[in-house]
Amino acid sequence: MKRLISISILFFISLHVRSQVEETTANTVEQQLENNTENNEDVETEDDAYLQQMQQFLKHPVDLNRADVNELSELRILTPVQVQNLILYRELVGKLIDVYELQALPAWDLYTIRKLRPYITVSEVTEEAGSLKNRLRKGEHTLLFRASQVLERSKGYLLDSSTASNFYPGSPQKLMLRYKYNYRNLVQYGMLAEKDAGEQFFKGKQKAGFDFYSFHLFVRKTGIIQSLAIGDFTVNMGQGLVQWQSLAFKKSADVLNIKRESPVLRPYNSAAETNFHRGVGITIGKRSWQATVFASYKKIDANFVADTSRDQNDHVSSLQTSGYHRTTSETADKGIQTQLVFGANISYRYKRLHLGVNGIHYQFKLPLIKSPDPYNKYALSGRGSGNYSVNYSYTFRNMHFFGEAAFTSSMDMAFVNGLMASVSSVADLAVLYRNISRSYQSLYTSAFTENTYPVNEKGLYAGISIRPAAALCIDAYADIYKFPWLKYRVDAASGGSDYLLQFTYRPGKRLEIYTRYHSGSKGINSNPAGLTLPSVLQQSRKNWRTQVSYRISREITLRNRTEIVWFDMGGQMPEEGFLVFFDLLYKPVLKPFSGNLRLHYFETGGYNSRLYAYENDVLYGYSIPVFYEKGYRYYININYEPLKKIAVWLRWSQTIYSNKTFTGSGLDEIQSNQKSEIKIQALYKF
Repeated sequence: MKRLISISILFFISLHVRSQVEETTANTVEQQLENNTENNEDVETEDDAYLQQMQQFLKHPVDLNRADVNELSELRILTPVQVQNLILYRELVGKLIDVYELQALPAWDLYTIRKLRPYITVSEVTEEAGSLKNRLRKGEHTLLFRASQVLERSKGYLLDSSTASNFYPGSPQKLMLRYKYNYRNLVQYGMLAEKDAGEQFFKGKQKAGFDFYSFHLFVRKTGIIQSLAIGDFTVNMGQGLVQWQSLAFKKSADVLNIKRESPVLRPYNSAAETNFHRGVGITIGKRSWQATVFASYKKIDANFVADTSRDQNDHVSSLQTSGYHRTTSETADKGIQTQLVFGANISYRYKRLHLGVNGIHYQFKLPLIKSPDPYNKYALSGRGSGNYSVNYSYTFRNMHFFGEAAFTSSMDMAFVNGLMASVSSVADLAVLYRNISRSYQSLYTSAFTENTYPVNEKGLYAGISIRPAAALCIDAYADIYKFPWLKYRVDAASGGSDYLLQFTYRPGKRLEIYTRYHSGSKGINSNPAGLTLPSVLQQSRKNWRTQVSYRISREITLRNRTEIVWFDMGGQMPEEGFLVFFDLLYKPVLKPFSGNLRLHYFETGGYNSRLYAYENDVLYGYSIPVFYEKGYRYYININYEPLKKIAVWLRWSQTIYSNKTFTGSGLDEIQSNQKSEIKIQALYKF
């Protein structure tokens, strides 16, 4: 009877709430991707698996009455406390009748439900997994083609090939072709082919056509087989200290997003040419136990160093991750190293407790020997390496504890431990401590650290999210860290700090405003006097950003961002930067076309005061250019779907610099103050 009364109340509430349901705002994800690009030294990832996955959830929403912990975690919207409260609610009360019944769950708020709404459903009927025949015949086939080109010719295309040692022999077009079959996320297979700009096509060094080919077959939930991967796949274990190859976010305004969560095996069909395995993997599960084993063998790019001495100890000085094979030196590095990998995971889940044991071992054909610089003293070296760990998570009432303890074959240690808690109905807290020794090394990892990879770092992070009113959210974090050993361009032990405060105001479905202040400081070499030994000084960087998004009608949304940055103010090399942009997004209801455009102005004192801005792109694509010096940028995206099975995208973008006669550097230098790019994409469903 009590439940019936609750459902009745929630039903009347939902009549009002439904009218307020908006499309999932992308602000948080955009900020996370911007932060990733900045932390990875302006290198944008081509791994679009996350965007593909969210599109899959839109087509086949997750059923909250059947989803387990792994499926709910894959949404990347819910905290572990919210997931556990949903599962406990189902056990005590039974299946949900309506999505807005979620408002009755502890730690669940209306904004989370709004974000989640497009990707979930509730069903009284359990869908059948389908026979093998149906899985292979009743899914959706998609064929996607994408081409892009920078119209201005750079130096690499203009050099005389008869005299230059390094130049671009291929065409300036970047091409990608992807075929994929998917049946309700239970069976997936496909192939991908990609060519970067400057790479040859069916000639020269690329007689096989495309520079990169990928194939995968992935099966889920077939008897005791939870996952079966053949071909290309990714592996994610623990908290990223041993292995994490999928897209992982770090510090952002989503202050509670500090825990790594993913199935161990995932299919891979992105254009990025590194950070995946090629071989076979399988996950078997029964009751509370799961076991995963995998093996991989592939050729990888590396800088080859021939030893002309008597010992003839040929080796590689570094592993290459760019995926470019344009110039003579780049093609010489292609596939020069071979990598053999074995790994396993065993996990046990009992109610709110989860335990896991992980291990992975690498074997190389050629030894890895890095340059003898002091910061490389503890760098990964040799013909092989191994990483092993134990991870855990446990939910107690409104608190969720998690962590991982890892070590290498040489017994170098690394630890990550975190806590997430719903301290009240309007406040959530997150705390994470990491302690990673200077000699701990790993490959293809991504833990919650300040460094790009988990190495040489100790730090304490604390974040809090407060909702004092239905329309207002306050997010803040503080992160204090230190690096016990030297780093590249930092010739002494150093440290730093990072702080963020953001206010977000959402009075309804039409308007969203957020403003944030971000301040950070870290050590870097400083030697203006040209001394023998440089000193390490703290350099600060502060940002203030305000963004407004307003939907003036069902079809049109306007967006504006203003951002200012101050770098090393009061120091030896102060700089300031500024940007402002205006967006117009047009998406008419029940029409076959949509589009958006941006007008952008930026002005900075130099590269140190650079700024980043996420840009809308074609389906499954995005771009995050870096902006410095002075100039303008604009782009326009158009989407047209003439038939249900066919969709076409066109994108035009151009950057114009006010105070330069050239753009870019090296072989990418363009003798013009502007850079223009055109991109076209077509998708066919059958």
